[in-house]
Amino acid sequence: MRLATVEIDDTMRTVARTARGVVRDVTAATGDCGLAALLPLTQRSALARELDLYPEIDITTARWLPPVPRPEHIVCVGLNFATHAVEVGTKTAAHPTLFTRFASSFVGHHDPLIRPFVSDTLDWEGELVVVIGDGGRHIAAEHAMAHVAGYSLMGENSVREFQLHSGQATAGKNFDASGSWGPWMITIDEIDDPDALEIITTVNGHRYQHGRAADLCFDAAQIIAYVSSFTTLQPGDVLALGTPPGIGHRQEPPRYLRDGDELVITIPGVMDLINTVRDENQEPTS
Repeated sequence: MRLATVEIDDTMRTVARTARGVVRDVTAATGDCGLAALLPLTQRSALARELDLYPEIDITTARWLPPVPRPEHIVCVGLNFATHAVEVGTKTAAHPTLFTRFASSFVGHHDPLIRPFVSDTLDWEGELVVVIGDGGRHIAAEHAMAHVAGYSLMGENSVREFQLHSGQATAGKNFDASGSWGPWMITIDEIDDPDALEIITTVNGHRYQHGRAADLCFDAAQIIAYVSSFTTLQPGDVLALGTPPGIGHRQEPPRYLRDGDELVITIPGVMDLINTVRDENQEPTS
């Protein structure tokens, strides 16, 4: 089953796609919580059993939103591929390197990524993400995957100039509409072997990044255990697992995203996340 959030006629709808490719409107099952309400295991299981009872919906003209539009926590892991750590000239740490992002820094599938006018160093970072289903605190690594609702894709893009202003990445990681994630969250029962998942990032059809989940320094279970040691995870929380080598900042010469570029992040054979880059309007806003 695949789950997503879309906007149709200015109304937010939660939708589910069956294994047969039929898309159904399951908004009635979410209450006021949106997709996050359907992510705990008991709710996912009930939805799967009753899915054919919900009406079909045409989403061909819908606007895609991030699957969980406003998660309580968005936690990202830096330098989680050893090859990427080498690429940026550092070593893999003994513990995960974490930073957080704001929900406002993300758009959905096919919405434009905004390159800010204050810097021309917007860089791509394709990543796999896990979405929490059953929350908790102090989750042991050996039980962590039972807390995962599913997987999705993220353009965890960075404005490098601002990221490097200090030792903290917050500014460069949180420009409005600079990243994207989605389009679907695919439930974990649909993934035969999470370690076999691959991720590919292309810009205008040229492949820059390729990585495999099996090559992560800290896998999803370890990340969940570590993050839940200091904060209580909630249904719908998003954990981005890190980007493989091939970022634009390390090209020779450096190559950053430009107005009109098409960024495609792919799990081969599963789904694509596609966004076009647009320059920010330089008119000041109040």
